[in-house]
Amino acid sequence: MEAHSATASAPRAGLRLPGVGAGLGRGTVVLYLSLIVLLPLAALTSQSFEEGFSTFWTQVTSPQAVRSLELTVMCSLIVVAINAVFGTIIAWLLVRDEFPGKSVVNAVIDLPFALPTIVASLTLLALYGNDSPVGIDISSTRIAVVVALLFVTLPFVVRAVQPLLIEMDREMEEAAASLGAGGFTVFRRIIFPNLLPGLAAGVALAFARALGEFGSVLLFAGGLPQTMVSSVFIRQQIESGNDIGAAAVSVVLLVAALLMLAVITWVQRWGSRHERSSGGGLTVMPMSGENFTKVEDDDEGH
Repeated sequence: MEAHSATASAPRAGLRLPGVGAGLGRGTVVLYLSLIVLLPLAALTSQSFEEGFSTFWTQVTSPQAVRSLELTVMCSLIVVAINAVFGTIIAWLLVRDEFPGKSVVNAVIDLPFALPTIVASLTLLALYGNDSPVGIDISSTRIAVVVALLFVTLPFVVRAVQPLLIEMDREMEEAAASLGAGGFTVFRRIIFPNLLPGLAAGVALAFARALGEFGSVLLFAGGLPQTMVSSVFIRQQIESGNDIGAAAVSVVLLVAALLMLAVITWVQRWGSRHERSSGGGLTVMPMSGENFTKVEDDDEGH
């Protein structure tokens, strides 16, 4: 019996691809990533520093480059703040509520993933352009940049928060409510701390996507100086023959994207450690002292 239990609890060996050893498999992965990702990025970085660091710095600190970077970062921060709120609300409705057309809404959330971004730009231009059927014309404005980025980044937050809401144990919320906690207190003390790792990862992914978005803003926001994001600025530099300037600004966006990926990795590791430290369950934050005092006073009265 003991031998059988030991055999059953022993970890099983991982399956391997037929005819592919561990060393060959890892080498193939490294080679593929090098050809597709690492070598192109190394070539881009090398081109940006082709004429020295002073030229690189001159290119990224030119008035147009700085203006485009500032606009990109500002609009990206606005977008992730809005999507953090509404993405969480949408995920909540999809998980906790039942309503007609729920499956349609759930499918529409993933539409920006499948829809070519240039088509999204045309769609937004037809709806909110000069010939808007709803009488709203925001094309070629900074608001257009924000709306376009909202469209393409919404799924990141929704799909990051949704699984956490599905796995959350509702008995904790019921127990907190039975102790006298209000709805906002339950959300702030129990629900939100458990959503925070997924929400932070979704926000970081959305921010990284917004930094490099091109197609959805190309036609809708246009290439005017006041609406030119960094990706459109890079295209303009290439068309004007300034390849080094385009590469320099691209490296700045690359570094920002890598920082966001580092943040995502840190959040995921923090979430894993947090889950292990809590015994694999979700976080239960203490209720406010007033709630416990109220419950204790009621018990003493009875």
